[in-house]
Amino acid sequence: MSIPIYAAGMSLRIALLGLLKASGPSSGYDLAKKFETSVAHVWQAGHSQIYPELAKMAADGLVAVEAEGARGRKIYGVTPDGDAELRRWLLGHEPSTTVRSEAALQSFLVPLLEPGEAVTVLRRMKEASEARLAELEALRVRKDAVTDAAHQWGMFGAYALDLGIRQARGFVEWADDSIADIERRSDAT
Repeated sequence: MSIPIYAAGMSLRIALLGLLKASGPSSGYDLAKKFETSVAHVWQAGHSQIYPELAKMAADGLVAVEAEGARGRKIYGVTPDGDAELRRWLLGHEPSTTVRSEAALQSFLVPLLEPGEAVTVLRRMKEASEARLAELEALRVRKDAVTDAAHQWGMFGAYALDLGIRQARGFVEWADDSIADIERRSDAT
């Protein structure tokens, strides 16, 4: 088995191992659907990325085909090596906190605009963050309605969801403060 090397940041491989570990054996299609309603809020991947990665993971011995169905549908499960790799990543990987963010880039460059234009940009960014916050808070309400908190997997995704909500709230607060600062500076001139 080849040991995967992880570049800075999370990999699709780890996300898929985590989903399989949390939800049990699944097909590529099932994983893609689960991805869309959970991990996709923090890590994006499409069907065209998931299926090839599952094949690579099987070749590396991290997952195994547990069953094959009609039209070549394969059900994958995590192997002991895959479980060990997931644990190794969770326990030993130092996640990158450097984020490639268009919002941060616009924030960096917004002083190049006239004050009114800058405020317009920041308000647009704030509105997008408020919409994201509403989406995440609604997701939490839905999750809380169906979650068995006593079960270990009842908390699966809850901490990432809480982080996303806090980040969105922080962004809205930052936008309000930045808009107020620009307006104050503009009024002072």
